[in-house]
Amino acid sequence: MSADKSFKPTEPQDMQAARPAQGTLTNAAGNSVPNNQQSQSAGPRGPVLLQDHHLLERMAHFNRERVPERVVHAKGGGAYGTFTVTGDIRKYTNAKLFSEVGKQCRMLARFSTVAGERGFADTVRDPRGFSLKFYTEDGNWDMVGNNTPIFFVRDPLKFQDFIHSQKRHPQTGRRSNTMQFDYWSLRPEALHQVMYMFGDRGIPRSFRFMNGYGSHTYSLWNDAGERYWVKWHFHTMQGVQGLTGDQAAQIAAENPDYHLQDLFEAIERGEYPRWKVSVQVIPEKDAETYHTNIFDLTKTVSHKDYPLIEVGEFELNENPKNYFAEIEQAAFEPSNMPRGFGASPDKVLQARLMSYADAHRYRIGINYAALPVNKAVNSVNTYHRDGQTRFDGNFGDAPVYEPNSFGGPAETGPQTDEPALRIDGNADRYGYPETDEDLYGQPAALYELMGRDGQDRLHKNFAGPLATVPDFVRQRFVAHLYKIDERLGKGVDAEIDALKAQPDPMLGQLLTETHTNAAKPEAVGADD
Repeated sequence: MSADKSFKPTEPQDMQAARPAQGTLTNAAGNSVPNNQQSQSAGPRGPVLLQDHHLLERMAHFNRERVPERVVHAKGGGAYGTFTVTGDIRKYTNAKLFSEVGKQCRMLARFSTVAGERGFADTVRDPRGFSLKFYTEDGNWDMVGNNTPIFFVRDPLKFQDFIHSQKRHPQTGRRSNTMQFDYWSLRPEALHQVMYMFGDRGIPRSFRFMNGYGSHTYSLWNDAGERYWVKWHFHTMQGVQGLTGDQAAQIAAENPDYHLQDLFEAIERGEYPRWKVSVQVIPEKDAETYHTNIFDLTKTVSHKDYPLIEVGEFELNENPKNYFAEIEQAAFEPSNMPRGFGASPDKVLQARLMSYADAHRYRIGINYAALPVNKAVNSVNTYHRDGQTRFDGNFGDAPVYEPNSFGGPAETGPQTDEPALRIDGNADRYGYPETDEDLYGQPAALYELMGRDGQDRLHKNFAGPLATVPDFVRQRFVAHLYKIDERLGKGVDAEIDALKAQPDPMLGQLLTETHTNAAKPEAVGADD
């Protein structure tokens, strides 16, 4: 795992928060706490006092310590590691991550059971989540898969029903074999996954001894604008090992957190687990005639037809310092795809592109992507503002809308010859569909309908606010008015000139915006 290349793996900002300094105990506001042993009370045997803010703060915070657990994949463990590129796949993708053999990237892995809650035993017979977050120089790439190459459903409409059948019975509060097998018997497309789960790999010996799979078909794009369908594979270099049902039951009785312990302690010992990363590459045209629907999540694609191509390998070599901050708050979502990566028509994948981010907003808050464990290592420039748990500068006084003329972040536009997404035949991936739409005809008809008096009032109504904005903004807007009707443009210009000609100094102040970005001369003129 050595190689010193152009983009070295770096730790996201504030990923490892410093431990509190040993010294004076304080409350959340930094006020010192003189007594953390007894509550304030009305005498030695009297009731506690409402003025004991330290007591109230501790009780209130304790009541809110738990965030909602994940609906699925609630219990899991994870660690940080390093991904190293070992194979050249630049013919398939222009992703910066794969721009050079030997390139490295810091990453995070989380492994989990699927159906059970956080208190479940690690060794139940269940698929295992296999989620990876790569902190690339081009933004986070998330691969949210399982330890199986297929799944139980191929239509997202049935996902909730499937999960309900694996959860607890509404009357007994217990998991039910009847519910599980009833569902599987009524939806036979699940049989491929059920066979896998009840086979020798159904209960991994530990997280270190299981493979991972992207399961879905994804895509890669190259500089020529060519798209390739791909299947991602992550093969354990420790060898695949499983547990028998009896072994799993015994471990569950003695140590329900066995898998979490095994991963943590192996890394602490320096026995860093490793996985080989490979892809199956399927030319785009092949999908149209291949004998299996490669976008069906319940099916695999033959390795004989499309052999594995080695891409890289990763090792996990650093345990988290705080489980809640770095594992429980870790948010993986398949929609995190930098340039060079893409999705596919897989129906379940399409639904997951929405549902994962939506679940994170509910579970850990609207600003979840800014949490240290989820924060990208490259610069993040968005127009997202406000919301609960906004714990940074909220982008200061930067513009809050786009497009704008004052230096806010702008879209890059096409960076390759990549064609538009082939969905409706004319969709433009980077903007509005191409159109010959007339933007001025109907406004002109409305202007005509206003009549002379209405038009004069419109000129005045426009002139008041337009007289306050920078010249280049006003000129650009009034230019559109001239295209609607020359009388409209001239009328507004005349009213603005009349306002500015008034001698009242107070009025002059009112007609000039001296706040926000409008007053920044360095921001003005770029679009004159």
